[in-house]
Amino acid sequence: MSKFYLFTHFFNAAVLVRFAISKLFAWPISVAAFVEMAKPLGIDPTFFRIFTGITLTVVIIGYATSLFLVAKKGFPSNKESLYVVGASNLLGGTVMIGALFSEFLLRLSPKWPLVYIALAIVVFSALNLNQLRYRHALAS
Repeated sequence: MSKFYLFTHFFNAAVLVRFAISKLFAWPISVAAFVEMAKPLGIDPTFFRIFTGITLTVVIIGYATSLFLVAKKGFPSNKESLYVVGASNLLGGTVMIGALFSEFLLRLSPKWPLVYIALAIVVFSALNLNQLRYRHALAS
């Protein structure tokens, strides 16, 4: 199994843990950011923050499950494992694309470290999906 594939799943899950915790436990920096981002949408910032935290937690669980499946069984070969790994990368990449839109459209000025982290997760998820598709095509 590719060490890069294992690394990308670990990186994606590990990096997102800090952001999920900050949202779910109402860290002041997270609360302030969601107050700023909720204004243009006209929604409750607390709901927006908690919903985002729960979504990130689901993504983290998906990446961690994928990491476990890949580390334990090698590259996923049965349908269920393929679906879990594919869905976790698709969901993670999609959520981070949403985060990028939020950074550029809802904030007064984007926080560049957050942009770089989201871009890295999008790229890693896309590479994982491509590798999954390539390996699955070879197995067919």
